[in-house]
Amino acid sequence: MSKQDLVELVATKAGLTKADAARALDATLEGIKTGLKKQGKVTLVGFGTFAAKKRAARNGINPLTKKPIKIAAKTVATFKAGSKLKDALN
Repeated sequence: MSKQDLVELVATKAGLTKADAARALDATLEGIKTGLKKQGKVTLVGFGTFAAKKRAARNGINPLTKKPIKIAAKTVATFKAGSKLKDALN
């Protein structure tokens, strides 16, 4: 499902215009990003938890040249599905 498909679904389900649904979706995604930056975790009860985790620097291998490379440390976003989402998928 693309973002545009999601906007259309939200607009239909909530009785909004597509423009209003797009703004609402953008605001939601921006809120999740802000929460991850400030607090490192965003929990939507029943849906799941987004978390920011630090990944340590490590050594890797370039698959083309087979030479060792250094992979820098970085922060990545993770998601753990909640119980209601898990149940909906079964």
